[in-house]
Amino acid sequence: MRENSPRHAPPRHAPGSAGEHRVQEITGTRERADRFYRDQMLDHLNPRMREFVARQEMMFIATADRQGECDSSFRAGPPGFVHVIDEHTLTYPEFRGNGVFASVGNILENPHVGLMFLDFTRERIGLHVNGRASLLEDVELRRHIRGLPEPEVPGQRALMWTVVHVEEAYIHCRKHIPHLREVGREESWGTDDTLRKGGDFFEAKGTPTRWSAPHTPAYPS
Repeated sequence: MRENSPRHAPPRHAPGSAGEHRVQEITGTRERADRFYRDQMLDHLNPRMREFVARQEMMFIATADRQGECDSSFRAGPPGFVHVIDEHTLTYPEFRGNGVFASVGNILENPHVGLMFLDFTRERIGLHVNGRASLLEDVELRRHIRGLPEPEVPGQRALMWTVVHVEEAYIHCRKHIPHLREVGREESWGTDDTLRKGGDFFEAKGTPTRWSAPHTPAYPS
């Protein structure tokens, strides 16, 4: 990629990282990017965004640990499982899963999160929400926030909630979002049965990896 801009560009007061600003300078898209920042990026959720989030049944989560090692994850639930507290705050539950807690673990080290909401069936549009996250126990959050959704599966409770303070919210255009048709949920929704959840679908069990070697204690016992 060849640089075609002045070596010392004037400082910019715009959203986004220094890295993305530098690439915009190199590729000549600065004006287009500034127009997008100005017209499409907010530092809060406006009424239309809040309504959009409140009816979504899925989202994707991006996190990184303190070293910048990344992870992406997926969450789903009935409409409203992501609860909009106000224009600057939203929250979603962390239920029992595989016990790894990759996203939650990253948030403990690095609070920056990126949420992606994609509507494949109705509007074919997406919404980016970037911000800083914190973790609260279910009992603690319900003590302060009314109207939190109750679990859909009887007896299921959130182990904790991820609370996100919104710093950026902006559109993801529908240009390459496929139009999917909703067919309803199968009976395995919410199940903890290993086989019905997919089991060892990718046949990973028993495959040697660098972390499957016998554990060597860090210190003499």
